[in-house]
Amino acid sequence: MIQLFLLIALVGYGLGIFLPLLAHRRPHVQNVLAHGAAVLGSAGGVAVGVMGLAAESPFVFSLPSTLPLLRYAIRLDPLSAFFVLAISLVGVAVSVFALGYVREFYGRHSIGALGALYNAFLLSMTLVVLADDGFFFLVVWEIMSLVSYFLVVTEHEKAEVRYAGFFYLIMTHVGTAFIIVTYLVFYQQAGSFSFEAFRNPSEPLPQALRSVVFVAALIGFGTKAGIVPLHVWLPYAHPAAPSHVSALMSGVMIKTAIYGMVRVYFDFLGGEFPWWWGFVVLTVGAVSALLGVMYALMEHDLKSLLAYHSVENIGIILMGIGAGMIFQSYGLTQLAALGLLAGLYHTINHAMFKGLLFLGAGSLLYATHTRNMEEYGGLIRKMPWTAFFFLVGAVSISALPPSNGFVSEWLTFQSLFLSFQIPDLLMKMMLPIGAAMLALTGVLALACFAKAFGISFLAMPRSAHARNAREVPPAMRVGMAGLAIICVLLGVAPMVVVPAIDRVTAPLIGVSIADKVLAEGGLALMPMGVGSASISTPVLGILLTLLVPVAWLIAVVIGGKLRKRFYKTWGCGITLKPRMEYTATGFAQPIKQVFSTIYRPTVKLETDLLEESRYFAKRMHFETHIEPVFQKYLYDPVVRSLNAVADRLRVVQTGSLQLYLSYIFVTLLILLLWVR
Repeated sequence: MIQLFLLIALVGYGLGIFLPLLAHRRPHVQNVLAHGAAVLGSAGGVAVGVMGLAAESPFVFSLPSTLPLLRYAIRLDPLSAFFVLAISLVGVAVSVFALGYVREFYGRHSIGALGALYNAFLLSMTLVVLADDGFFFLVVWEIMSLVSYFLVVTEHEKAEVRYAGFFYLIMTHVGTAFIIVTYLVFYQQAGSFSFEAFRNPSEPLPQALRSVVFVAALIGFGTKAGIVPLHVWLPYAHPAAPSHVSALMSGVMIKTAIYGMVRVYFDFLGGEFPWWWGFVVLTVGAVSALLGVMYALMEHDLKSLLAYHSVENIGIILMGIGAGMIFQSYGLTQLAALGLLAGLYHTINHAMFKGLLFLGAGSLLYATHTRNMEEYGGLIRKMPWTAFFFLVGAVSISALPPSNGFVSEWLTFQSLFLSFQIPDLLMKMMLPIGAAMLALTGVLALACFAKAFGISFLAMPRSAHARNAREVPPAMRVGMAGLAIICVLLGVAPMVVVPAIDRVTAPLIGVSIADKVLAEGGLALMPMGVGSASISTPVLGILLTLLVPVAWLIAVVIGGKLRKRFYKTWGCGITLKPRMEYTATGFAQPIKQVFSTIYRPTVKLETDLLEESRYFAKRMHFETHIEPVFQKYLYDPVVRSLNAVADRLRVVQTGSLQLYLSYIFVTLLILLLWVR
């Protein structure tokens, strides 16, 4: 059965690549063919993921290749099945959403090319997590990167989109270079690019080379994941891409990097770490989480805000994985499994609620034709379904109970607080500090989405864009509804999710902990049997659901029959206008002042006074900016240095064909002497 559904997935994506290109100049037909095929392929992927998690043994398949060192080999084990499931669930919802969303591109861009690239993107991500050969992995990884680049620059007529795409292309290839180094070290030791050879080399890697692999994999996969300070491409690429593509990039593409890290650290390296590996991952995660949410708070472009929150949530995932690595290094296998389980739980949670939020942002862009939150307002009346689905995503990413984000972050907290079992005093101190940073991150995330939802959907419309907005087409609402339902289920049904993820972590850590995390027949979470740290999200969900009808019943009993009365908001005797509303800038200003050392804000205020009196202003112009610290002090110096070197090397480009042939001759001569 796995073979059948895997074939359905591959054929579905394949049809989605080729069929839209055949329906030339028929955008509606191209739209239906492309995204209908993507729904079919993603549905097959969902079945493959579910069956792979339930299978007793991995499914392996390979084909020979005419190219040396390359094998077309795939392997479906619990780890790859988990990521196939995450990719495919988001793929189904986003593909349905795209049926309505890409209408915006009719007549402006080729829907056939967009649909073909979209299916190629889904296919390449699926093959990345299924690949069982290092060479094949690198091939499909590169295809994924190039296809996503072409999707990012869909609106290439805009200069900022071209810049975002170029920036993304450079960063993703820097990461790929480090991944190549990782696999070349394994190849040198194993004599093969087969993942099986990586797991069981004839001789184990020396500790120095293991550390090289650790650092190279962290940089290589971390660039794609968006860890600080390698995150700078996210706030450029995610807003530039079409919103349904942004949902895939942020929801699942960056998770392929998490897959790569887990595969290398816990599978290829056998889960044997020195303590400092886990400490580095934990520290990188904590810094990424905190700085990601801090920079998100300063954004008024909704998609840029969500991009920075991807940095934050990748950091939270790495905090769980880093804690698991630390526990594993001290032989505390059950706690190691808990940390890894928490990280993977947050991985699928983030895929769902971030995909939902990007679809919500795409709906707002579709309806208002702007990403600037300062031009929104009052949209809850114009777009009630979009507002509801966005609220579900906002509650989830803010980790409010009983949402899915709450469950995974709560498990991460528990793994960090259980550090008292570590014999090393330094680690006993560091993990609770990480928990404190995670708590601060959670508070700032709540503030950020109070801003995002409140400024966007509440109060009065601030512009003609918002006043003329209409609810999005049904296909877009269905796509958002699917992810919203999954978010709710992942929160109130941990008794299903925890055993499923435990099947992923058990082979990697060597111990199963599902029965030690769940209690009361699966209705409560109680990690490692610590009774003082237990919670039941199903019961909590039921209580919150009953709260509204109970409150209504009490109101009826006390006050009698309920009546509606409409009246304008009390405004101190004056007529309220949109200019009087709280703005996104004003909302974030106190936080900007508190963290001014990090933000380094600059303020520019220009005032034109009335000619009659210098005490009254005719016009005021206010601008505020925060300093792009990483780009200014890390990337710009590197770019300047490379440009300076390139200027010096320009002397070799004379335009003389004879001189270029001389270069080739000398190079060949040196190579021949060297190999001799």
